[in-house]
Amino acid sequence: MKRENLTRFAWLSIFAAILTIGLKTGAYWLTGSVGLLSDALESLINLAAAVIALSLLNLANRPPDDEHAFGHDKAEYFASGIEGTLILIAATGIGWTAIARLFAPQPLEQVGIALTISSAATLVNLIVGQILIRAGRRHRSITLEADGRHLMTDVWTTIGVIIGVWAVTLTGWHFLDPMVALLVAANIVWTGIRLMRRSALGLMDTAIPAEDQGSVRSVLDRFVQERGIDYHALRTRQSAARAFVSVHILVPGEWTVHQGHQLLEEIEAGIRCEISGAIVFTHLESLDDPASWDDMELDRTET
Repeated sequence: MKRENLTRFAWLSIFAAILTIGLKTGAYWLTGSVGLLSDALESLINLAAAVIALSLLNLANRPPDDEHAFGHDKAEYFASGIEGTLILIAATGIGWTAIARLFAPQPLEQVGIALTISSAATLVNLIVGQILIRAGRRHRSITLEADGRHLMTDVWTTIGVIIGVWAVTLTGWHFLDPMVALLVAANIVWTGIRLMRRSALGLMDTAIPAEDQGSVRSVLDRFVQERGIDYHALRTRQSAARAFVSVHILVPGEWTVHQGHQLLEEIEAGIRCEISGAIVFTHLESLDDPASWDDMELDRTET
C-alpha cells in the first residue's frame, strides 16, 4: 500500500497557527492580560509544531531504500516528541511570566473587543483541530492526531483564559488573570508529557491496538478450525501509519511447498483485509517437526 501524502493537513495547521497568533497577539496588546499572552505564546508553539510536522511528514512519506528497508514511517514519532518538548518549554515561559504578574497585578483594558478577537481564534483552532484529529485517525498518523489534539488543548486553554479575564472584569480581582495563566501552563505541561510518552512508546515498537490484535487472532483461529493447522510466535508492532504483523504457521508435514505457500497467501490477505495497509510476515513450519515448537521465542537458543 502506497502511503498517502498528508502534508496538505500540515499546511492547514501552519495557516491556522499564523492566523491565531495574529489574533491572540492583538487581543493581548488591547488588554495587557498575561492570560491572553500565555495563549498567544502557545500558538507560537503550534506554529513550530506544524512546521516540524510538515518536515517529518515529508520524510515519513519517502519510499523504502537500502538503509531503511521498512520505510521511514517512524519519523512521525519524532514530530510528536519534539512537539511535546516545545510545549514544556512554552509552559516554563508562561509560568515565569504569570508568577511575576501575580506579585505585580495590572488592570486590564478593552476587554470586550479583545475577547471577541480571541474567541475568533478559538473557532479557527476548533475547526482545524477536529479536521486534523479525524485525518490522523483515518490515515493512522500520530503526527496529525497529536497536532490536532494540541490545537484542541489550545481551544480549552483559550476558553479558560476568557473566563479568567471576564472574572477579573466582574470582580476587580486582578490576581485571577495570572492564576489562570498558571493553570494554562499546568495544562500545557500535561499535554506535552502525554505527547512525549506516546512518541517514546512508538519508538519502542509498541504492539498494535488490542482491538486490531483480536482481529488478527480471529483470522488465524478461523484457519485453524477450517484447515487443521496451528500458529504461534504472533508478534505485532505499530510504526506510525503502518502496522506490522509476524506469525509462524504450522501445517501438516505431508503438505507440499505449493500447498503451504497458497495457505500463507490466504492468511496474509485475510489479515490485510481486517487491518488496512498491514505488512504481514509469515513463516511456514511443520506440525510434525519437534524443532517447530522450539521456534516460538524472539531470541531462539540453539541446543
